[in-house]
Amino acid sequence: MRPDVEAAARRLLRPDGSVTIPAALAGPVLRVLLRDVGARLQSDQGAVPSSVSSLFWALALAAERAEAEEGSAPGTSAERPVSVEISTADAARELGCSEGYVRRLARAGRLQGRKVGPIWLVAEAAIVAPETERAA
Repeated sequence: MRPDVEAAARRLLRPDGSVTIPAALAGPVLRVLLRDVGARLQSDQGAVPSSVSSLFWALALAAERAEAEEGSAPGTSAERPVSVEISTADAARELGCSEGYVRRLARAGRLQGRKVGPIWLVAEAAIVAPETERAA
């Protein structure tokens, strides 16, 4: 490992073994993680554990806060917010309905979702705050 990378890694490592992600890196880290999770969901049709979804939300909030506090350089456009997607099984559990019903809602455009290969993914924000997401 390069000395500069090792020094930076040591600064991020906390005594309890957890890692601190600076707010400025939250957005880029979240995008990389979401790409990987999306690829894994597509290949093995798995579900994202709620603890991982919580981590994604925390990273998204940290990225929003960092952007709001720092602003963007003049003449640059802000990146679109990253969307966290969950499986239809997780969405069905949250909504208290069947997976089939969630898929029908997504197909009809009543719930923000998309089909990735043979599976449907639903925007978690549509489940957490459905009235806000559907109105948009």
